[in-house]
Amino acid sequence: MKKDNKVQYPIPIREWAEDDRPREKLLKYGEHTLSNAELLAILIRTGTPGRSAVDIGRELLHRFKSLRAMSSVDVSEFRKINGLKNAKIAQIKAAIELGRRMLSEEKTLADPFRHSSDVANLLMPLMRDLKKERFVLLLLDGRNTMSDMIDIDYGTVDRANPYIRDIIQTAIRHNAPSIIVAHNHPSGATTPSENDKAFTKSLMMAAKATGISFFDHIIIGNDCYFSFADKGFIGEYEAKAIREL
Repeated sequence: MKKDNKVQYPIPIREWAEDDRPREKLLKYGEHTLSNAELLAILIRTGTPGRSAVDIGRELLHRFKSLRAMSSVDVSEFRKINGLKNAKIAQIKAAIELGRRMLSEEKTLADPFRHSSDVANLLMPLMRDLKKERFVLLLLDGRNTMSDMIDIDYGTVDRANPYIRDIIQTAIRHNAPSIIVAHNHPSGATTPSENDKAFTKSLMMAAKATGISFFDHIIIGNDCYFSFADKGFIGEYEAKAIREL
């Protein structure tokens, strides 16, 4: 008898037992009962011949190691996975970004900033895994509560290029009495460069000249941060600005 060498494809998710299908399982038992691969499968929705959406989810986790690592992966790397086109990639990236923002929201907004760690805890989920520098301006009200966070620049892998005039004008336009600025170092290290120090000193001079309180400049790294205020630079630059005005 001639042997049948045809490959048996896996059973599509739509033909699985209802309790095993990711969407039905989530709705019946809750999202906490699903594995990471199953949650990704809900976003991916459909597989390819021979591979279910869960299989593609498993490949994503195997290739990129973790959900956090996936947050910083370039779109071009996702396209290398069979079965992922632009629409599915956009859904995955959007879901990861929502998760990142949710982590940040837990640290905000009702309580005033009292320490540099309050700012770092807000920004760490948003900025620590970025592959390019992002420079943000935090506008504070009279209680030192953040009223808004504004992107000033989004730069290359090496450095952002924030403009002091834009920062001061933005603070004035929003009637913010106090500001904090922050950026990330894609390398993960937080040691400030000479450019970082020179920029911070110049921003202090401009803030003092316009009556705006400049509280800190935070550098976000890989689960660590650097505070110009904590290290004494802000006090030093403020004293110099007062002498020169």
